Amino acid sequence: MLRGLYTAASGMMTQQRQQEALSNNIANANTPGYKADQTAIRAFPELLIEQMGGANRIPTTQGGFNIPSSRQLGGLNTGVYVQETIPHYAQGDIVESGLPTDIAINQREVPDENGAIFFTVQNNDGDVRYTRNGNFTIDADGYLVTNQGYYVLDENGNNIQTDGTIDIISPEGVIPTAGGDITLGTQYIADANTLIKEGNDLFQGDAAAVPGDADYTLQQGALEQSNVNTAQSMTDMMNAYRLFESNQRVLRVYDESLGKAVTEIGRLS
Repeated sequence: MLRGLYTAASGMMTQQRQQEALSNNIANANTPGYKADQTAIRAFPELLIEQMGGANRIPTTQGGFNIPSSRQLGGLNTGVYVQETIPHYAQGDIVESGLPTDIAINQREVPDENGAIFFTVQNNDGDVRYTRNGNFTIDADGYLVTNQGYYVLDENGNNIQTDGTIDIISPEGVIPTAGGDITLGTQYIADANTLIKEGNDLFQGDAAAVPGDADYTLQQGALEQSNVNTAQSMTDMMNAYRLFESNQRVLRVYDESLGKAVTEIGRLS
């Protein structure tokens, strides 16, 4: 009985984790460059149940002896759990914003199936991180920064000094400035699934130079929208809620059964 209680409880916790991921996706449906999280759900190891009982009598010259016998009844699932949460790196829609500091990565084709191209930025600790959110702006010192205030980096890993304005950004990411042309920094992740999501649209991982056969451009005055499918996410949320309720009802039945076992059976004895 207790095993069934634990199975129902694990189902409730799994659906709660699923709801949290879906809620976060919907909350970021309008965040530029946001990549929707997907939960990978796995089952705990399945147990093989055997019926133990009875005995087979083995004849011998001394009268024989008994050995236990068993019969396989089938498998027993012990519940499920969320193994990990993985962002989905599919290209989002490109929408024009009209702001010269907004930049979208229009990634059409890369050599690796799970490969992705990112902007390079510097977080508050001075470490290099990656983002697809091109909603940039210019700070009071004339540097190009993200909307959280992180410095956007050029191809050499330096902060980008814009002299207070940006007029033109070429499809290759070249920004003309008074001090000469600056190329916006982009990096390539061969397997984006290895990235660690840090929040604030930042990812951590190992990157390399963008391969020469990658087909992409940088589009000024536009933003890549999130790849969240709001309608599908709402449907998945309703399904997760119903599954949570179903496990909750099973858990309540087990709880009532245990209560009767403690009170009524104990009173009869």
